Amino acid sequence: MAEYTENYDANKIQVLEGLEAVRKRPAMYIGDISAKGLHHLVYEVVDNSIDEALAGYAKNINVTINKDNSITVVDDGRGIPVDMHEKEHKSALEVVLTVLHAGGKFDKGSYKVSGGLHGVGVSCVNALSTYLRAEVHRNGKAYMQEYSRGKATSELKVIGDSDHTGTIITFKPDDTIFTVTVYDYPTLATRLRHLAFLNAGITLTLTDLRVDDGTEPLSETFYSADGLRDFVQYIDSSKESLINDVIHLNTERQGVPVEVALTYNNSYNENIYSFVNNINTIEGGTHLTGFRRGLTFTLKKYADDNNLLKNAKVEITSDDFREGLTAVISVKVLEPQFEGQTKTKLGNNEVMGAVQVAVSDALKVYLEEHPKQAKAIVEKVILAAQARHAARTAREKVLRKTPLWSGGLPGKLADCSSRIAEECEIFLVEGDSAGGTAKKGRDRRFQAILPLRGKILNVEKAMKHRIFENEEITNLFRALRVTMGTDEDKEAVNISKLAYHKVIIMTDADVDGAHIATLLMTFFFRRMRPVIEQGYLYLATPPLYKCRCGKAEEYCWNEQQRQAFIDSHPGKTTVTRYKGLGEMSDVELRDTTMSPEHRILKQVNINDAAEADRIFSMLMGEDVGPRRDFIESNATYANIDA
Repeated sequence: MAEYTENYDANKIQVLEGLEAVRKRPAMYIGDISAKGLHHLVYEVVDNSIDEALAGYAKNINVTINKDNSITVVDDGRGIPVDMHEKEHKSALEVVLTVLHAGGKFDKGSYKVSGGLHGVGVSCVNALSTYLRAEVHRNGKAYMQEYSRGKATSELKVIGDSDHTGTIITFKPDDTIFTVTVYDYPTLATRLRHLAFLNAGITLTLTDLRVDDGTEPLSETFYSADGLRDFVQYIDSSKESLINDVIHLNTERQGVPVEVALTYNNSYNENIYSFVNNINTIEGGTHLTGFRRGLTFTLKKYADDNNLLKNAKVEITSDDFREGLTAVISVKVLEPQFEGQTKTKLGNNEVMGAVQVAVSDALKVYLEEHPKQAKAIVEKVILAAQARHAARTAREKVLRKTPLWSGGLPGKLADCSSRIAEECEIFLVEGDSAGGTAKKGRDRRFQAILPLRGKILNVEKAMKHRIFENEEITNLFRALRVTMGTDEDKEAVNISKLAYHKVIIMTDADVDGAHIATLLMTFFFRRMRPVIEQGYLYLATPPLYKCRCGKAEEYCWNEQQRQAFIDSHPGKTTVTRYKGLGEMSDVELRDTTMSPEHRILKQVNINDAAEADRIFSMLMGEDVGPRRDFIESNATYANIDA
């Protein structure tokens, strides 16, 4: 072992002044430095404006994507204070923008509830921007100050008189920090739409000025009068409703404001989304536990009191009460205790009881006043219990056929030699022909191939037991070494023994290939979501063309690349259009799509579970109308072969 001789003394202790820590370790504060972190900057500024609205001082929030990909956020709140801060000896505005853990959210008199409880939000935005301009309207004046990379570059000055109040923040993300600097309009639109649902009565507007063809800027306004009732209707817009109604409560229990909306549909999935002070608690917490307890207890008691479970003939569990359920829970908590800095799980025990009582009281009244809908829900619960029992039977049949699931691998699987999951990858390939080509082109050490026969079962429209009766799906479970059942949930997917940390969907570059890829993504989203959540699912991107001109040869992944090759190579150009993976040789498939040195992989992420649920339901569900509208709206982006 080499001896480390460099002195470790006081001079080696580095002290980061001001916002230098944010610039040195940005991912600690905003998650990452790619697209997710880039958009998080906008959320931090918007959340400040939302806090003003929650305090009762703002009604309108406007977000603009400027031509240079800078962002401007305008609100009509009170305006950030500009008077001198006694301790810091600078204006309160400059303190808020340049000092970590500074803001009005630590003073209970300033904000009753707030999302940005760590107090690092807008100062982080400043630290990670090459330019930030803050304009404040208050006290009958308009004030302005400019910053760069977390430091003030001008003095606070009065730029005019003003007859209104509010704050205008314009910032340009630092391209030396972020790997992505182009904002995605749909991503921002989804966030603002959800904020409108979560804060009824507030108007949010998103405008995109990045137009070069002389057309009007793209702009949308988001407003909800009924809050979570509208949210649930939006999520379930592509599903067949079971009760044709949304159960909505907006109340306060034990000092905690609680808003819940729920409905039942004819799907076989449970979709519950929880929020605390507008923060999406993707890991749930005490508010989610309280909701589930209130729902299960009240439904079970109603069914027992009315003798509705006598024909069930199977044991009913709490999970059965949530099949086909869509619900959104939103609580406002004065001093929320989140587990972890990412704020994804609420820990306040008092919230559990508040939500449980609120849900139980409201649901009891609804069931008594709507016996027809109540009966439909209970019948759905019984059907879910029967389906779960049938699924368990089907799963046990599979287990009996292959006593050690992890050892009973499907015959078509060409496995790799490595047993180190972190370096192994499996290609899910469309058809035996392409599978044969992929087997020849792979690196046998770490690349496995599983050919799939045709289009797998659409799990969006299938009951659980049908899934385990489907050969292609059971082959997927077996090949990946994925089982059912964890210590916490016996019905949950267990990926602790997942054999590959890259699961790559590789299909033909045509309509059928896109459909198969969508079916597979639907399967993973609905039945094996941890694979996506932990970053293991990918899409391969085979080239569309191979262009030749003389000795020059180039693969092209889109129409623009093809045209660029033709334009840059005068003379006779031969273009081969790959409509299927089987049309490639094993060398071509390896060099373009499988080799880690040259391939393009697209990682499948869930940025917003509620929006993902809505899109999967629309694309793969029963309702044709919304799917047709979606295809027509997005058809301009598709290249159709003549």
